[in-house]
Amino acid sequence: MAIEVLFAIFVGLSGGLAVGSGLVAFITVLGIIPRLVQLTKTYKAVQAYELAVVTGALVGTISGLHDLRLSLPDLLTVPVGLAAGIFVGMLAAALTEVLNVFPILAKRIGMEENLMSLVMAIVFGKIIGSLFHWVFYVTF
Repeated sequence: MAIEVLFAIFVGLSGGLAVGSGLVAFITVLGIIPRLVQLTKTYKAVQAYELAVVTGALVGTISGLHDLRLSLPDLLTVPVGLAAGIFVGMLAAALTEVLNVFPILAKRIGMEENLMSLVMAIVFGKIIGSLFHWVFYVTF
């Protein structure tokens, strides 16, 4: 029995280290924190950004391991959802910026002159898709 528990602990720690290392490598390669600092001109707050990322990862891990349920008032869920959406949007934007997705996509589909139209179509598609998902699958 003790060997099974030790093996489960070993596998869990190994998996956690692998996933955590991958996340850190992903965020590091994208350069999210330095880019965010550069765009917002908040050079003195670098440690606060790093602390926020680490705290978010820890809270996410703990909430994933336990069945945590928060009963927040509806008015408070709006800023939480907005913050989560901003994070996902910034992560996606950083990934597309690093990989130069839009210029390559525009060139392949022949829309090099209308790059802004392509970006706006993607943005509005994401907004409409998110609203559709929220209205039809989350609220009902």
